Amino acid sequence: MRHGGIYAEEITGKAYDTRILKRFARYVKPYGGAITVVLLVLPLVAACRLAQPWIIKQAIDNHITTGRLAGLEGIAVLFLGILLTEGLLAYLEVYLLQSVGQRVMSDMRGELFQHVMGLPVSWFDRTPVGSVVTRLTSDVEVLGEMFASGIITIVGDILLLIGIFSIMLWMNLKLSLVTFSILPLLFYLAWAFRRKMRQSFREVRARLGRLNASLAESIGGMPIIQAFNRQRDEERRFRELNASYRDANLPVIFWDASLYAIVEALSSVAVALIIWYGGGEILRGTLTFGVLVAFIQYIEKFFSPIRDLSAKYSVMQGAMAALERIFALLDTPVGDQAPGTGDRETEKPVPGSFQSQVPLIELRNITFAYRDSEKALQDFSLSVRRGERVALVGESGGGKTTITRLLTRLYEIDNGAILIDGIDIRTMSASDLRHRIGIVLQDPCLFAGSIEFNIHLGDEQARKRVREAAACVGADRFIERLPAGYQEEVRERGNNFSVGEKQLISFARAVAFDPEILVLDEATASVDSTSEQMIQDGIKGLMRGRTSLIIAHRLSTIQDADRIVVVQHGRKLEEGTHQQLMQSRGVYFRLHQLQFNGVPTVKTTPAEQPS
Repeated sequence: MRHGGIYAEEITGKAYDTRILKRFARYVKPYGGAITVVLLVLPLVAACRLAQPWIIKQAIDNHITTGRLAGLEGIAVLFLGILLTEGLLAYLEVYLLQSVGQRVMSDMRGELFQHVMGLPVSWFDRTPVGSVVTRLTSDVEVLGEMFASGIITIVGDILLLIGIFSIMLWMNLKLSLVTFSILPLLFYLAWAFRRKMRQSFREVRARLGRLNASLAESIGGMPIIQAFNRQRDEERRFRELNASYRDANLPVIFWDASLYAIVEALSSVAVALIIWYGGGEILRGTLTFGVLVAFIQYIEKFFSPIRDLSAKYSVMQGAMAALERIFALLDTPVGDQAPGTGDRETEKPVPGSFQSQVPLIELRNITFAYRDSEKALQDFSLSVRRGERVALVGESGGGKTTITRLLTRLYEIDNGAILIDGIDIRTMSASDLRHRIGIVLQDPCLFAGSIEFNIHLGDEQARKRVREAAACVGADRFIERLPAGYQEEVRERGNNFSVGEKQLISFARAVAFDPEILVLDEATASVDSTSEQMIQDGIKGLMRGRTSLIIAHRLSTIQDADRIVVVQHGRKLEEGTHQQLMQSRGVYFRLHQLQFNGVPTVKTTPAEQPS
């Protein structure tokens, strides 16, 4: 089974282990001291393991077979000391490797999250949430396994294999050549299995991302699933994705088990060759029994890292596939971060007046499309003077929300220009631009934590204005009645507060950040009539002394705006005060009649939703 879209991109491509590991080395470099200690320990561990069969040979040939027990106790003590030394060194090796692995994973998760925070909104429109979560969690976790059992210990394994190879050749050349006759077949099989396992792991990681995306979507939409009795359909869809993920793991298990079994079988063949050839040499008097035992011990130690190679291949190939996905995410271009002018004091307008005729916000001949075939805005122009309250109205899909998204550079315009104080916003940093603009959305977004945190969001300047901001929009009246006041816990998505209360908290957040420009995007659309008056009072406090851009479907909420702009099919059709537009009896008049008198009107074609 193949998957399209982002998953297809994740599965295809060549494997560049060397390039990936060189890039990964940047994250390991800060912990070079610990890695150096491990690299110094590895030869000592290898030496301890190499010494053990040699000591056994000496005990057999010089004491046991000759019947001389004198000195055998010393050899036994030496053997025990080497075992204890090996254990302590192995402990130090594992501890250092795992601690470095945890630090590297923490650094990578931090960099990934920081990078994701800078990606353009359009990237999130086409990327499943589960895929992003997989890269930040399980993909990074695989790297910890790589440290624990893979990348560095391979150095120790190589040292051990070289040592065993050299000692066996030195002890008996002919017996060594007989024993090693199976190695070419072993190395060929290990190389051949490598590519198979890499492709299988790509499939596993891609399908896990799709499974996580489905889970996030289902859990987030559980109220809708239950309300419309779609549990069985969701269960069927999950079973299919779960089975797909299971099936992707089966080839990994097959290749893993096959490689382990082949190595085990070849190890047994090597021991059989030693016994067959070495036994004959003993009978001919050209080989001692101690050498034969040492050879068997060495061949067991020789095949032990090779036997573990299947497990290490699983870990390493999984890590390579995970690193491919992680680096692909890090290589995704972030949003434009042009240098800005930094924070600066802006002159606050006098309430009820427009300071000068120079527009604070100016949109010049804007054209923009989420998809090439559908223009969300076409040659759209608009000027907003400092301190002015401008309302954008029109049927859904007309382009109103798109204007606010372009103003905050969540999306970049295709043609035209947007200026603030006469400066093209594309020359500002996104951070400086958004510092000047406060946004209140239809669906207020609250985070787990306290009410106070949800107002200041960790900003030190906003923290100082929390209570003042809450009082400005009237949120203090319900907050101070809560048992913990401003420290009251906000549960996931603010489910322990009403829609109106959540909206007032979001109003207080906008005031606490003291924006020069305020954008209200359907701020009252989701509240009931009882809460609407409370929200309207909050809006008045929120807009006081600020330049405001208001998007509303409820025309009753914007009748006192300084100017109303009717947007339809991405174009500006009408502009004026409520009274002027009612007298002109145009589109605004028909919208007003529809809401208040039930007179039908022509709907626009949706063009505002992103792909």
